[in-house]
Amino acid sequence: MKVLMVITSLGVGGAEKVVTSLADQLVNLGHEVIIVYLTGEALITPKQDSIQLVNLNISSARGLIAGSKKLRKLIKDFKPDVVHSHLVHANILCRVLRPTTTIPRLITSAHNTNEEGRSRIIAYRLTDRFTDISTNVSEEAVQAFIDQHAVRSGRMLTLHNSISTIEFNYSDKNRTKVRDELDVVHTDQLIVSVGRLNEQKDYPNLLSAIKVLSKKHQNITLAIAGDGPHLQALQKQTINLGINNKVRLLGIRTDIPSLMSAADVFVLSSAWEGFGLVVAEAMACERVVVATDCGGVREVVGDAGFLVPPRDSLKLANALEKALELDSKERLQLGKEARNRILEHYSLAAATEKWLHLYSAPIADLKTSFITSTQR
Repeated sequence: MKVLMVITSLGVGGAEKVVTSLADQLVNLGHEVIIVYLTGEALITPKQDSIQLVNLNISSARGLIAGSKKLRKLIKDFKPDVVHSHLVHANILCRVLRPTTTIPRLITSAHNTNEEGRSRIIAYRLTDRFTDISTNVSEEAVQAFIDQHAVRSGRMLTLHNSISTIEFNYSDKNRTKVRDELDVVHTDQLIVSVGRLNEQKDYPNLLSAIKVLSKKHQNITLAIAGDGPHLQALQKQTINLGINNKVRLLGIRTDIPSLMSAADVFVLSSAWEGFGLVVAEAMACERVVVATDCGGVREVVGDAGFLVPPRDSLKLANALEKALELDSKERLQLGKEARNRILEHYSLAAATEKWLHLYSAPIADLKTSFITSTQR
């Protein structure tokens, strides 16, 4: 099977990890894959050398016209069995090209509950008829699209994200290495968060929680991996809160599994999410997780972590305190339960089978959901 994947960018993010991991898995199974990205630098790339990466270089109206022509020609030359697009800009572009381009099957995948703009929801609604089927990463995310009238009921399926549980695995060696690098002594407790420094991830909420937590727990360090538009504002907030000596803004990291292993607690403070891929990654590394109850995060965490309401720094601080105060036996047990949950429900192999079914089964025969059976 020939699969053309189209994504808005290959920057550092959950959707980008999903696309490149899926592409690698498909190639391992004998399929042919090309990944097209609309703009930016390719920071996350597949491991398989046979996967061609094509940058459309769309950064202006003129670039959009040229990029659209380039994509149309690539589809004509490659003759894919399925075009699978990801994220709003790539989804809308592929839909708009469909009437004038031969695409045997078009799957468009959203990765969030919130597309950050009414115009995007309208674009989804107006172009829905040009895609064979859409997917999203959680039940809540699908329902959010239906509630906003971006898609009709039955036109968007739930297909959870997945991760490589081989790559994301706890390592004593990497734990020691990263903690030494960050100068975190044995008696300190390290809290780790990973994600783009933007409004969605709500790091001001986390920093406020750390301020509250630090009044009782002096030996904590918060390490945040990621970059984004809120960097300077967050740097200023740490100074204003008097916690700049407890917070490390690490920038972009390429050793996330090692960073997860170094953590005593992993925290997600997002205001909204689609799935919360980094939560699954931390759980696969047997970390104790504290996360905001948004999007599909509850579906991922189940009973194997702590959930708190979004935008509530006091409850986030209280949950972090409970997590930090677990004894070693409780922490180990909860970490084992977390990894087992990911192995059972969110493995890359199982998700790939579902995607292949979606790529090839008659559209009329597809069920209205690919929801992984989970314990609630």
